[in-house]
Amino acid sequence: MECTVRQEKESEYRAVENLVRDAFWNVYRPGAMEHYVLHCFRGDSAFIKELGLVLENDGKLIGYTMYVKSEICLDDGGVLPVITLGPICIANEYKRQGYGKILLDASLEKAVALGFGGVVMEGNIDFYGKSGFVVSKERGIRYADDPEAEYLLCQELKPGYFDGIKGTFADPEGYFVCQNDAEGFASFEEGFPKKEKKKMPGQLFSE
Repeated sequence: MECTVRQEKESEYRAVENLVRDAFWNVYRPGAMEHYVLHCFRGDSAFIKELGLVLENDGKLIGYTMYVKSEICLDDGGVLPVITLGPICIANEYKRQGYGKILLDASLEKAVALGFGGVVMEGNIDFYGKSGFVVSKERGIRYADDPEAEYLLCQELKPGYFDGIKGTFADPEGYFVCQNDAEGFASFEEGFPKKEKKKMPGQLFSE
């Protein structure tokens, strides 16, 4: 695989958003919202620009991932800074060929180099476990929406970063922008090619 992982360029923003939209279309809900989440986060102080990464294959954009600053509210009243991964995606025609792990592992290496201590995110342990993630509750990190969640995952980027902690993680507010700004989302969506929204087996949300 002749692949390159690098930071996205401003001139690519629209192409990246279209890639994200296509990759998530009808996956978790009819249509997709992830491209608008990305679009809005780029102007948010929580967005980590250095970790807005694209995956190129022979010069073609085929993958994208982003991270934002977040935190764990500790039971002792303190706060532990972490980062949150997502969305991460691969173009439909390149899925299930190993490209996702290439992008994920490269992004984690860069996050380590930037000095971040740990990552907390939602995801499937069968995939993310291959890159070192574990179920967060096993490290004392509960999900605010579902304390027993098996799908809230974490990984230390600094050895010992999660040692001895107990606390709660809540998704950064920016992930709810589509619900909080439905009008803005609808206007943004009008700028993309028309695609049919479908209800599909396995979707998590009705809209």
